Amino acid sequence: MTGLTGDAAVVGFAEWSSERKYGGPRSFQIEQWAQLAAEALADAGIDSTEVNGLVTSDLRESKDFVPATIAEYCGWEVNFAERVDIGGASPAGAVWRAAAAIELGLCDVVVCAIPSRPRPRPTKPRGPRADWSAMGASSMEWGSPQAEFDIPHGNVAQNAGYAMIANRYAAEFGWDERALAKIAADQRRSANATPEAVFREVPITVDDVLASKVVADPIHVLEIVMPCNGGSAVVLASKDRAARCPHRPAFVTGFGERLAYKTHSYARDMIRTPIAHAAEQAFAMAGVSRADVDACQLYDCYTITVLLTLEDAGFCGKGEGIGFVNDHDLSYAGDFPMNTNGGQLGFGQPGAAGGMIHITEAVRQIQGRAGDRQLGRADTMFVSGNGGIISEQTALVLQGG
Repeated sequence: MTGLTGDAAVVGFAEWSSERKYGGPRSFQIEQWAQLAAEALADAGIDSTEVNGLVTSDLRESKDFVPATIAEYCGWEVNFAERVDIGGASPAGAVWRAAAAIELGLCDVVVCAIPSRPRPRPTKPRGPRADWSAMGASSMEWGSPQAEFDIPHGNVAQNAGYAMIANRYAAEFGWDERALAKIAADQRRSANATPEAVFREVPITVDDVLASKVVADPIHVLEIVMPCNGGSAVVLASKDRAARCPHRPAFVTGFGERLAYKTHSYARDMIRTPIAHAAEQAFAMAGVSRADVDACQLYDCYTITVLLTLEDAGFCGKGEGIGFVNDHDLSYAGDFPMNTNGGQLGFGQPGAAGGMIHITEAVRQIQGRAGDRQLGRADTMFVSGNGGIISEQTALVLQGG
């Protein structure tokens, strides 16, 4: 299997606490990006003048030339600049792209950041098409297939899409609502041990999940992520530079990526997801097995997403996810640690940075900096990313050096 040699590592990170308060001072996203970068570089013990690569997603203040806008603002001249647009899979996609660029010798210090705090309110009035975005549409421009075929019939928004997938799964393999609720409850236990989590002080039980309102049958509100404010960044460096950093490096030894469709109604099979290909590639590249993994940090916008990822990434057989969840304690203190910071279901989903919290938690565990929820062994982490409605998938294997 060709791919990474494992000579690039995450050496530092920054992560803002998840917050649901939307008052107080606001700053532009480009300011937030620079602040996160500065905090992550300080954590890595690297001076800003050493940065020669960056990876970003969208930036509200710049429709085009986004990497150049950021580089200019931060005062960097870089050899590698990338803008990744695969939804919640973007953070993991950013990390493997940065690692590949480092291994190719293009650069030796790369910053990947995703801010998601409130920004100043624009004075420009919103038009009718902007309202479509609030309903979950992403390609509302005239001429796009979504604008022509999906939006007019209401086939937008994530809740309905994931409910459709859940119902399809139930039709083929059966359904146990308590098992799906257990995913949320186990992760909440981990969130309760995470000072930065939005639900750090709110425990829940399986019965609490099932008593919460049904948003889109069979999905309850406590099986869905909580949008919040926050932001995260990571710094990657070459093996030589990583040796001079203060924390244990988390080497990127394997990755995979797969994009299969955009809208779930066009999927060949809604419950056999692209993570299967991405995970297989990541494990093969890293040369490790599922049994070698000390913890999984899985993208968890919905409990059904976690169930499908456990199956398709190969931690259990297809259709065996419900039994697997029932047989294991998924909390940080359990026999199958998963989303040890609470995941997005417990930590919160800080916008596009939601996928980054899984990476920062994997790095935190490898570096032995997880406090009360620190695992006894944290040498190998599997991380997944998910964009759209299970349409874009990324996978990472991170290993301590």
